Amino acid sequence: MALTHLLYLHGFRSSPRSNKASRMAAFVQARYPDVVWWCPQLPPSPRAAMDMVMQGIASWPRPTMGVVGSSLGGFYATGVAQATGCRAVLLNPAVDPARDLSRYIGEHTAWHDPSQRFHFEAGYVDELRELETGALAHPPNFFAIIAKGDEVLDWREMTARYKGASIKLLQGGDHALSDFDAHIDEVLAFLEDGPVPP
Repeated sequence: MALTHLLYLHGFRSSPRSNKASRMAAFVQARYPDVVWWCPQLPPSPRAAMDMVMQGIASWPRPTMGVVGSSLGGFYATGVAQATGCRAVLLNPAVDPARDLSRYIGEHTAWHDPSQRFHFEAGYVDELRELETGALAHPPNFFAIIAKGDEVLDWREMTARYKGASIKLLQGGDHALSDFDAHIDEVLAFLEDGPVPP
């Protein structure tokens, strides 16, 4: 089945203006002009973020939709795929954001617009725990691109979390996947032709 709808979820402190989101949007527009593309600005509250996403995709066709998520967005994308059975591509996905972000409680600025400030509340850590989904229900529907050179997340944890999924393990790289353009073809090929639930 062809890809008809694509959701992109950015990471912590990021936005739809991130390099990966912008590049994906450009590639999708050029190659798949009929695909519905949605890359929302996610609110700081994980519960609010997931509620907004699930409401936004409520009418999307499950067999022909896909989701891409980077870092914290990869954690959210995993939840979307677990709930809908759609294909998911994870880019250096956060595995235990409740643990990792507990030390970031307080005020932050957005990467792409330092004038934008937000407060990451202690309660958001609990919300992240509530959003954990356990083992992958259908591992073949997941494709993870993981960099051993990620300076933020542990590649061993990421590969263990996505056991049974398709994994592209980069020997170097970084958390931002600065060479993302080199992987876009594989991302789109998986979203269009990868496994779907039985």
